[in-house]
Amino acid sequence: MLSKTGSHLTLPSPSQRDRYDPQYDPLVHATPGHGRDYAPTYWVASAGEAPPDDGAVHADIDADVVIVGSGFTGLAAALFLAREHGIRATVLEANQTAWGCTSRNGGQGQNASGRLYRTQWIARWGLETALKLDAEIRQGFETFSALVNEVACDAQPGGHLYIAHRDKKLPFLQTQARVLRDVFGYDTQMLSRDEVRERFVNDADCHGALLEPLGIGVHPVKLAHGYLRMARALGVKVHTASPVTDISTRDGIHYLTTPGGVVRARAVGFATGGYTSNALHPSLKNKIMPVLSNSLVTRPLTPQEREGAGFKSTTFITDTRTLRFYYRLLPGDRVQIGSRSAITGADAPHPRHLDILVAGLHRKFPALTHVDIDYSWWGWVDVSHDMMPRIMQPDARQSVFYALGYGGNGVSFSAHAGRRMAERIAGKPNRAFDLPIYNSALEFPNVLNAVRSPLFAPFRRIGQRGLYRWYALRDEYL
Repeated sequence: MLSKTGSHLTLPSPSQRDRYDPQYDPLVHATPGHGRDYAPTYWVASAGEAPPDDGAVHADIDADVVIVGSGFTGLAAALFLAREHGIRATVLEANQTAWGCTSRNGGQGQNASGRLYRTQWIARWGLETALKLDAEIRQGFETFSALVNEVACDAQPGGHLYIAHRDKKLPFLQTQARVLRDVFGYDTQMLSRDEVRERFVNDADCHGALLEPLGIGVHPVKLAHGYLRMARALGVKVHTASPVTDISTRDGIHYLTTPGGVVRARAVGFATGGYTSNALHPSLKNKIMPVLSNSLVTRPLTPQEREGAGFKSTTFITDTRTLRFYYRLLPGDRVQIGSRSAITGADAPHPRHLDILVAGLHRKFPALTHVDIDYSWWGWVDVSHDMMPRIMQPDARQSVFYALGYGGNGVSFSAHAGRRMAERIAGKPNRAFDLPIYNSALEFPNVLNAVRSPLFAPFRRIGQRGLYRWYALRDEYL
């Protein structure tokens, strides 16, 4: 289904523009392509016909606001600019609508963003700030929930089940449950292994679990199609096959060069997630560490196979591995499961990465050992150096904004991040902007200043490879 292609530092030739490149790597390639086809995901295959967009840019254009990237964040930003501020943005997308993170995730909409737990918020910023940040993240979940209610996206409410994959992880989950309940006021529950099996699933890895009440599983591409329809109905323009190849600023106007013409705008918002190239804009250079996540979807289970795996609920699940598995039963009785993948784009198509994911599925659900895999794909996740997102105007002298760094928890919060970026672009003040995710720019840690150059990307990947090996050792044996 997937074919290897060579690496390119410039735009692919016209004859290659419609081919999906499974080896795309944001630390290597200057752009993610020019009108490329989608990755072969279950979400794309089952979403139905995509709503119309505005096609490629084919002449110079004047726009009030340009949003770069047409995933959840970019479409939400454009939608809220139009809906709440009367600003009709122009969205520029290199390939197809929702081509990147949005069409390759697991569809788990959690009451979270970034990789840190609320106990870590308290340790890092203190209780007062942690409480305010929780209120903001919870409001973000409400923004997401409201949009889900507007779109037919196979929504599966039911919260989030956080499974202890070893006995030694239970004290960690018990601490999280207590803090969530006693400090932040959530109706969290600790469940025994038997309770998990009776109510949710027979995961052979399970030694108990934390049940969080807020969580909605979605079909991400159907949801993105809904965002697109609503935004275009309000006058938003969405130009696909229009990669931004150069940006310059003169006299307060930004000039964004695409293959079909130059787009002039007074403000620019970047919403490119894990597909953010170092060459895109100086404010984004080396600010995100992209990491790959692998995913698969099985064929539909028979009633006997579903019973054998013990699926009694469609509540989505993650486990307590650092390199965690995330999984759920989809409508139509397919199982989706994902986890971390290759280190580099060049290595991503190697079968061993799929083999590791299949082995994880079989370890958790021995009854599914002979079930065929219908879909397999991978995608880049935008991880910030401190594991928390940023929705920022990094330089007050420039009308340039970004919303990035969800660390794999962006399905839900991306809607609110787009809403907040729209507020910032529209010049609307908000007390929430005093919070750490809004008042500090993305930065590389000082210890890595020496390897900021893209020429040193391989050395960053060496460190990542070492960390992955340590995490796997600690997750399974230590």
